[in-house]
Amino acid sequence: MSLKQDDKKSLRTIGHQLNPVVTVAENGLSATVLAEIDRALNDHELIKIKFVTEDRDNKKALVAAVVAQTNATLVQTIGHIALILRKVAKPNPKLSNLKRFSHL
Repeated sequence: MSLKQDDKKSLRTIGHQLNPVVTVAENGLSATVLAEIDRALNDHELIKIKFVTEDRDNKKALVAAVVAQTNATLVQTIGHIALILRKVAKPNPKLSNLKRFSHL
């Protein structure tokens, strides 16, 4: 899914309020980490992921792998944090960050 600049801007505004829900460390992407990212995307739609690695190329590869393996869209990366989006058909209004912060 490609996002327009206006969409990215509003998503970044919502993302500013969020804390990372998953941390990916030097060990990379395990099945458990990917399952947790998938669960978080199903619940929240828009999430932050923290990547704990000093190598920029490794971090870019990890972000690309997460986006590809979860069928998500990368909204933004800043430092060690990536903001990703995957919309669901029937979001839970109590859990979905898009629904909870749509007033911003």
